[in-house]
Amino acid sequence: MKRIDLKVFTIAMAIAVVLSVSLSARAQDAAGLFKSKCAACHGADGTGSATGKKMGAHDFTTAEVQGLSDAQLTDIITNGKNKMPKYASLPPEQIKGLVAYIRTLKK
Repeated sequence: MKRIDLKVFTIAMAIAVVLSVSLSARAQDAAGLFKSKCAACHGADGTGSATGKKMGAHDFTTAEVQGLSDAQLTDIITNGKNKMPKYASLPPEQIKGLVAYIRTLKK
């Protein structure tokens, strides 16, 4: 019985390590994508650059933005909104990564 538990624990730990490396790489990819596509208007920290604020870019750290559903954020990124361009050419996984990254910017 203990031998099975040790095998299960070993397998679970291996899976956890693989997933954490994968998630960490995805987070880095999303951060790089945010920097290249979003930071010019929304700022590196999500609060908005000087140019972005003049254009009405939303502050991603606010409760208003953080209160949007993942589906709403995905729709805005995909289709654009107001002065924000659409990024429909991004693969769904990258858009999902951007949404996850935006979630990390809350106050």
